[in-house]
Amino acid sequence: MDVLLAHSFFLKNDPKQTAKMRPYPPLGTLYAASLLRQNGYSVGLFDAMLSSGVEEFESMLDRHQPRSVVFYEDEFHFLNKMCLNHSRTACCLMTQLAKVRGCAIIASGSDVTDHPEAYLAHGVQFAILGEGEHTLVELLNWIRSGQSGTPENIAGLGMPDPLVAGRVHRTAARVPERKPDIFPFPAWDLLDAERYRRAWRSAHGYFSINMVTTRGCPFHCNWCAKPIWGQRYAMRSPGNVAEEMAIVKQLLRPDHIWFADDIFGLQPKWVLEFADEVEARNASLSFMIQSRADLMTDSAVKALARAGCAEVWLGAESGSQKILDSMEKGITVEQIVVARTRLMEAGIRACFFIQFGYPGESFEDILETVQLVRKTLPDDIGVSVSTPLPGTKFHAMVKSELGRQDHWEDSNDLAMLFQGTYTTAFYRKLHKLLHRDLEVRRQQCITETTGELDREWEQLQADERKHRSTSPTRFATISAQAEAPDLSSRWN
Repeated sequence: MDVLLAHSFFLKNDPKQTAKMRPYPPLGTLYAASLLRQNGYSVGLFDAMLSSGVEEFESMLDRHQPRSVVFYEDEFHFLNKMCLNHSRTACCLMTQLAKVRGCAIIASGSDVTDHPEAYLAHGVQFAILGEGEHTLVELLNWIRSGQSGTPENIAGLGMPDPLVAGRVHRTAARVPERKPDIFPFPAWDLLDAERYRRAWRSAHGYFSINMVTTRGCPFHCNWCAKPIWGQRYAMRSPGNVAEEMAIVKQLLRPDHIWFADDIFGLQPKWVLEFADEVEARNASLSFMIQSRADLMTDSAVKALARAGCAEVWLGAESGSQKILDSMEKGITVEQIVVARTRLMEAGIRACFFIQFGYPGESFEDILETVQLVRKTLPDDIGVSVSTPLPGTKFHAMVKSELGRQDHWEDSNDLAMLFQGTYTTAFYRKLHKLLHRDLEVRRQQCITETTGELDREWEQLQADERKHRSTSPTRFATISAQAEAPDLSSRWN
């Protein structure tokens, strides 16, 4: 085998994700596999997601004896932006197993881009920085050619500096691909789809698979990490996405699709054309997206419903306009309310991502968020605390407080890593209480139950001083909001 592609997110190492049991294939890894095949390489896949452990990887090394091993993390999955410590540890361990077998070793992903030195120190020879496909093909061609020296002419690489131990030598930055239609569809045939189907149907009674329509996000939320694409974005054409959707429907027979884009439907006119293309191919499947309240125009929502959209997760974040502005979110509370109403009228579930703990957030701001949830009654909420992801303004602000703890052991996103207004224990109480409050109000339970919840909210407010941090981080005042991105070009 020329290349063994692998990734290092073992579901079993993350208790929270194991309990959720919503495993998705490594989409970015499968994209890399298809492009390598297109360029004449024989390719294998080690999929860590549902693997029992690194022993399976070691077995594949011995069975296939690959010339090169590429740890290619799925850049489309939000968990990889968190740079989880268990994933880095697993990758470094597997690197050692490949190294003793004489393989050329390459690594790519968000954490690799942010911290290439951590991987190079454990035996990785080449770290791919940024978008990986083109860099990977060029690098493997260089390795196969047997040239000596270092591949200085290949953009987007990090290598050990030959002159200074521990320092990273970087080539020129890689410019991301602007026309992603040139990439072949993911190598779905390499996937053990039945293993995923069994896991999903056992836990939830249906089978979901992932796709993506865009790369990157042009908006300015100052807590959102963009290690791969930065502020750039690129969109596949509606017909290209619909064609893959038709193939996935026939080949993998899923019941549901999760579009893993940071932001789906950056342009309402794209969504309208997408709905037309899906209908023309009879490719419709129930699907879920992540988007923004200001993109949920009347025409876009109607087109989403026509294409099969069943659920939209909106980055509501807060019911406090002060906090939204501090985040540079670029939306208003009223837009959140309007988007929820439009989606409900179209028969689409509207769910909110809610974020507590942003610097400067007061208890009054928290209550405004509670009132937003009560007023709109979203179909579901996902509650997290503000997370300092590497490469963001937010991370730079709290970096001095992180010390050596700049990675999560798992994806427990209610663990505070910096001095927020309140302690971790407070936010965990708030998380449980808001979930219960929404559940009770959506079910229109008896007044006594609501009254009990009101008393719990009163108790939380009475106790909030006990949970205040001694030196909470303050975020610098944003003097002016960033300009809205230009989305006027046809797709890219």
